[in-house]
Amino acid sequence: MNTDADRGHRAVLLLRLAAPLQAWGSRVAVNRRETHSEPTKSGVVGLLAAALGRDRDEPLGELLALRLGVRVDVPGTLLRDYHTISDYRGRPLPQSGVSAGGVQRPTQPAKHTHVTSRYYLQDATFLAALAGPRDLLVRLDAAVRAPVFPLALGRRSCPPTQPLALGVHDGTLTDVLRAHPWQATARARRQYAARAGRERGQDGPHHPARIPLPVTVESPPPGADHGFDLDEIRDAPLSFDPHGRRFTTRWVRHDWYDVPTGFPAPSDDTTPDPDSDPDSAGGPGAGHDPFAFLGR
Repeated sequence: MNTDADRGHRAVLLLRLAAPLQAWGSRVAVNRRETHSEPTKSGVVGLLAAALGRDRDEPLGELLALRLGVRVDVPGTLLRDYHTISDYRGRPLPQSGVSAGGVQRPTQPAKHTHVTSRYYLQDATFLAALAGPRDLLVRLDAAVRAPVFPLALGRRSCPPTQPLALGVHDGTLTDVLRAHPWQATARARRQYAARAGRERGQDGPHHPARIPLPVTVESPPPGADHGFDLDEIRDAPLSFDPHGRRFTTRWVRHDWYDVPTGFPAPSDDTTPDPDSDPDSAGGPGAGHDPFAFLGR
C-alpha cells in the first residue's frame, strides 16, 4: 500500500548500514548506554550531517523533512560491553553533577570504582531508505561517498563497512524497500540456505527467490493510514547542539516485505514463513563472525 506521502516523493536514497558493531541509542546515561534494535532517525540524520560537514550547532535544515524507512536484513545479536572506571592516582571518583561554580566534587562517601555497561548490535545489516527531493538526495549520496567528517553507525567506535551508499533510486519509499535485494553477508546467506534445506527435508541447501523481512516506515499520523500497526517514537532530531539537544516524535508503521534474496539460481518462488524460524534472516542462530563484513 502506497500512502499519499509516498506519492509525494519520487526519489529514494539507499544506505547499507552494516558493521561488526553498531549502536542506536536515543537516551544517554553515564553508567548505561543502550541500543535500539534498528537505526534511529536521529542516528541516520546525524550520519548525513557529518557527511555534509555540518557542525553540531548548525541547523539541520532540509534533512529534517526526509522520510525514513528501515529494513532489517540481518537483525544481529545484542552485545554487552562491561566497563569499570577508576582514577589511576587512587583518588575518589568525582560526582556526575557539577556545582554552580563549575566544580565536580568527590563522591560522598568516597567511590573509587564505577561500573558502566554499553550495549551494541553485532553483525547486523540494515537497509535505510530516505525519501525526499532528488537534488538533495543526489548531493547526500555524493557526500556519503566522500564525507567531510568520519562516519559512524550510532557511536564513533562503530565505523561502517562498505558499500555504504547504494545510490538514488526512482520510486516510492515502500516500492524501493520491496524491490532492492537482500543485503545479508555471504556467510548469512549460506547458513540461511542450509537451514531452509533442512526444514524442507532436502539433502542440500534450498535457495528461495524471496525472503520476508521486517520493515519500519515513517508514516502520517493515525487517521491518514489504515490497516497497519502504528507507533509513536521520539527519535526525530531538531538540533544536535551539545548545549541544547532537542528531539520530537514521529509516527511509524511496522510491516513485513517479501524481497528478492539475490541467489544466482533460486530453487523456486516459495517464500518462507517468517514465523516458522525466528532466526531465518541470519539472526542469533547465525553466530558471531567479525570478519564476515570484510568478505572473508
